[in-house]
Amino acid sequence: MNGTETGHGEKRVYVDKQSPKAYHAMTATAEAVRTAAQEAGLPRTLVELVNLRVSQINGCAFCLDVHTRAALRAGETTQRLGVLPAWRDTEVFTDQERAALALAEATTHPADAALQEDAYATARRTLSDDEISAVIWVAIAINAFNRVSVMSKHPVRGVPRQ
Repeated sequence: MNGTETGHGEKRVYVDKQSPKAYHAMTATAEAVRTAAQEAGLPRTLVELVNLRVSQINGCAFCLDVHTRAALRAGETTQRLGVLPAWRDTEVFTDQERAALALAEATTHPADAALQEDAYATARRTLSDDEISAVIWVAIAINAFNRVSVMSKHPVRGVPRQ
């Protein structure tokens, strides 16, 4: 069995390893989503902010680790990463980023109809149709990957300090 030990002494199945065809289909979808985001003109930093915000909401340590490093490589600042959970209370995000973050949160909490309607209305005023579609797809994709990692308990290993 592919997996890791949980806090209760039982093994978790790494569903990505156990069902590789399904996981490869997800990674192919993620590649198509990255392409759609690029074609819509979304900056890589914005895509990573969406990935991170959704992963924060879902409590996915593995994806937070991966996408924090990706955001930093893309040029994101530590200040903005640090305040991302409270993005509404800051002035460090652009209107485009704020609309994308709200839309990503609404995609992650689809049962909250009021949140969804407010986020979509803001997005319509700020983002193009291509940008709206790309942001929603980025949020859908990272939500799926969050669930794979959370349910598999993918480990986050430390890296040496520099």
